[in-house]
Amino acid sequence: MSLTTKIAHNAIIQIAGKIVSVVLGLFAIGMMTRYLGQEQFGWYTTTIAFLQFIGILIDFGLIPVTAQMMNEPAFDKQQLFKNLLAFRFVTAVLFLGLAPFAALFFPYPIEVKIAIAFSTVSFLAVAMNQVLIGLYQTKLKMHIQAIGENIGRVVLVAGLWLLVTQNRGFMPVMMLLVFSNIAHTAYLWISANKESPAGFAFDWQIWKAIAAKMWPIAIAIMFNVVYLRGDTILLSVFRTQAEVGLYGAAYRVIDILSQTAMMLMGVLLPLLAYAWSRNLKEEFKKRFQQSFDAMMFFAVPMAIGTILLGDNVMLLVAGPDFAASGLVLKILSVAVFGIFLGAVFGHAAVAINKQKQTIWIYASDALLALVAYLIFIPRFGMLGAAWVSVFSELYAGLLLFLVIRHYSRERLGMTKFAKILFASFVMAGAMYLLRDLHVIVLALAGALVYGAFAYALGVVSRETIKEVFSAR
Repeated sequence: MSLTTKIAHNAIIQIAGKIVSVVLGLFAIGMMTRYLGQEQFGWYTTTIAFLQFIGILIDFGLIPVTAQMMNEPAFDKQQLFKNLLAFRFVTAVLFLGLAPFAALFFPYPIEVKIAIAFSTVSFLAVAMNQVLIGLYQTKLKMHIQAIGENIGRVVLVAGLWLLVTQNRGFMPVMMLLVFSNIAHTAYLWISANKESPAGFAFDWQIWKAIAAKMWPIAIAIMFNVVYLRGDTILLSVFRTQAEVGLYGAAYRVIDILSQTAMMLMGVLLPLLAYAWSRNLKEEFKKRFQQSFDAMMFFAVPMAIGTILLGDNVMLLVAGPDFAASGLVLKILSVAVFGIFLGAVFGHAAVAINKQKQTIWIYASDALLALVAYLIFIPRFGMLGAAWVSVFSELYAGLLLFLVIRHYSRERLGMTKFAKILFASFVMAGAMYLLRDLHVIVLALAGALVYGAFAYALGVVSRETIKEVFSAR
């Protein structure tokens, strides 16, 4: 099996798994919004955003760091893996343990503060997943992550059905989220034992190497978290929990869609790092171009389609009580393009060891976004938060593109990107003409039109398709 075939098979399995995960995730959102209503869904959104703020703060870029270090010859792979797990566990426990105490200083309902306290366990599980996912990225076995993610989703959806039918209330729903994330992590951990025995080890030399590799990413992420989660945190301070719920419903849909970006770059990052570290210039150029083309192939039609279908999507997913979220979803869909750009060039920065040179981008973005949030959220509420989020994602994505182009000395070809734009606009025209159809039928029709034109224009070649489905 060729490397391209192996990569493609890995990506196809992930995409198939992600489709199932997205469907289950949307079902879960639909059940929660309809059951909890605007205010209690606002409690859920505030709880998750608060812990995500801390979770992203201590992310440290350990997924790409793990993938990169496991591809380098400096340390024994088994010892490195165990030290990465130990490093992740210790840092996550230290920082997440502060979350319940920090929440006491915010003007949140008591239900939210209690939910934050026990939901830290859920985010500890998510934090441990970072190293495990990095391992599977290295071995091109991301199907394991896809299975684990869907196990967690099934637990969540099945549990929600039981809780809703028994009318158990807000707290049991939040406890269920903890169990679903633990189920996800448990599967990844058990599977990791078959690849490399999972456990903890403490080697100071390895810990220093991990810290040296991750500190530029950690600083960037500390700034990153301001514009990624600052909107919801400040919205929860200045506006009602009902408005937080409306904003959170739309943002949750965007979160689910944008996971595609990280999934795709997770497949390609080890290959970029491998080529760059061994000075394989042509190989790096090829993988870099593939990364950009693949991300744009999904980002452009996803953003355009969501703009067209935003109102109907929120009615379908969240119900009539969340109809006002449709406009928020349309605005945030513009940010999807910036998210995908940032994923391509942010991961490329890790691959070429230029994380330090991108810190100023995240720092300036955080400062601009924070000032804008403080100006526009009190005045315009969720719409102000949404537009500032769009600005911050596009700002980071475009500047990362310019910085990586400078340091890599690679010029991306834009031929396929132009074809993707054309196919996406044709899709938009077809969807407009068929606008009276049900939103699901309309989305499928748009995807078929886009796929057909993308194939006809050579965005995806016949040779690539043959290689993808070849068993040899």
